[in-house]
Amino acid sequence: MPLQFAPIIESFRDDFTYRNSPQAIKRFPLPFPEDSYMYSVNIEPATPRPGTVFEHLLDVDEHYRSEMAERALVLDKDPRRSMVLPHMREAAWETLELVMESFSRDYPEWFTLQRNGNAWTWENKALDIRQEFIVGQEDTLPYEPLEYIARQTQGDIALLDQRDGDLFMDAGVVTCPADWSLAFDVGMSFKQWHAPVPLAHQMGIFDRALKYLLNIQVGHPVRRLNWTLTINPRMDTSAETYHEWGKDRGTVTVDNVGSKVHLRVELQLLVRLPRSNALYFGIRTYLASMNELVTQPGWGQRLHRVMRDLPDALADYKGITRYRPQLVQWLSQFDEAVRTPAQAAAATADAAALHASSHS
Repeated sequence: MPLQFAPIIESFRDDFTYRNSPQAIKRFPLPFPEDSYMYSVNIEPATPRPGTVFEHLLDVDEHYRSEMAERALVLDKDPRRSMVLPHMREAAWETLELVMESFSRDYPEWFTLQRNGNAWTWENKALDIRQEFIVGQEDTLPYEPLEYIARQTQGDIALLDQRDGDLFMDAGVVTCPADWSLAFDVGMSFKQWHAPVPLAHQMGIFDRALKYLLNIQVGHPVRRLNWTLTINPRMDTSAETYHEWGKDRGTVTVDNVGSKVHLRVELQLLVRLPRSNALYFGIRTYLASMNELVTQPGWGQRLHRVMRDLPDALADYKGITRYRPQLVQWLSQFDEAVRTPAQAAAATADAAALHASSHS
């Protein structure tokens, strides 16, 4: 299906006009293969899967223009969301090359790249950009190369330097993090920036994950899904802006769960960059409201069971404890073990009608 963008620039703040089309809901990457959830390494080869968010190495969808407008807003307001330590400049150029090659190969109707030695011409028709530049010369671009290409890429980007048997977050452009800060984490090792995560350390998950990541080879990218919940379709839930969004958790009621509570899924992609040996760490964020998610067969029941049985430590870490009772109560109407099939179908129809009315 040809790539089509939302007809308006949607907002991820203030009036929150972001919505998913029925097609976007169907391809939403639900991160729960079972009725329960516990941390695991859950890394798999990044092989194509047609008709899903995994079809291409880098996913571009209907929200592209909206997310790029949001990114520009955040970067212009807070330049510290883009940081590149001096030894990561080569990796920044490699990231620009990776994105331009991927986009022009997989979405040629919107992106083109022409090369003449180190003289490149990049065209992004979606954002009305045409740029001639010299690879390796930062003054031929309007921004540093990592920020330049991140302003045209959905999802956050972190670049991990590999040295001394560890990975260090030494560069990145991060405008839609799930309650963390690039300015705080830059320069940290793999275990340092994962230190707040409960249970996983005791289970040895990060030891196994680090060993796996250190051995990623050029040409063999890998991916995994991570998730949390967000109140309202807000992309920028950074530590820096907690004073703006933290209070939203206290506004959830049984009556507004469906529209307010959003599943926030990160498609995390790791690619070995050939010249610098750094790892490209892409964190592609997808948002969908509970009303949207329960329109898919079986998803409401699965969400109910996952949220109901989630270990308390994980619920606390993900920041959902305060409104978890309201969420579980609302989701219970979609669980056939609690409701009859007829009642579950009626609840799904009601949620679909609410979503349709808000999307129109």
